[in-house]
Amino acid sequence: MKLYTNPVSTACRPVMQFCLEANIDCEFIPVDLMKGEQRQAAYSSMNPNCLVPTLDDDGFILTESSAILKYLAEKSNHPAYPKDLKQRARINELMDWFNTGFYRDYGYNLVYPQLFPHHKRRSDEAHAGALDWGKSKSAGALALLDAHYFPGPGLFLAGFDEPTIADYFGAAIVTLGECIGVGLGEYPNITRWIEAMRARPSWDETYAIFENFKASLAGQPFETLGAVAS
Repeated sequence: MKLYTNPVSTACRPVMQFCLEANIDCEFIPVDLMKGEQRQAAYSSMNPNCLVPTLDDDGFILTESSAILKYLAEKSNHPAYPKDLKQRARINELMDWFNTGFYRDYGYNLVYPQLFPHHKRRSDEAHAGALDWGKSKSAGALALLDAHYFPGPGLFLAGFDEPTIADYFGAAIVTLGECIGVGLGEYPNITRWIEAMRARPSWDETYAIFENFKASLAGQPFETLGAVAS
């Protein structure tokens, strides 16, 4: 089994972390996004979206981080994607919410326009408007996440005592904000959750290159949310 991946990618880190934590025998094959390897024919023939990650399971090609996580968890019969119908539905709900209700504005209207030139809007006015929208919507989504999606005493999403694939998926998206100094101090449930995810044995290996990328951005004047993260 092969995973074509890039550890700076928000979509790739959840799959990489889950593979490590679940002891899934999967070769990580790096795709250099800065060199445009995702657009070369060898890769685009597998993933015509020219995005990462892509899973190759003995010729079965699967794209999309959320779908890959579900497939791997199901194939390995891992408890991070429980068989109980209602528990699984809750996990699916969370992953859909992160992908549509949160990542869309947090990633593409707040973080990415400030990190990557090809995400910058065409005019300064349009760019400022996108960031204002991203800040407003992201603040509302973080408040909702903190207040609604951590019921009961469990450390993880939906009140689970152990992480599910929704935790791997969601934690990568939330920590993306650290690139621009998003502070989470006003969200105690999110803060506690991210600390629990950082304590996982797979975290440091998965996030090492991302941490280096984040460190390279230190000191830049970003539009952000909350207290500036240390």
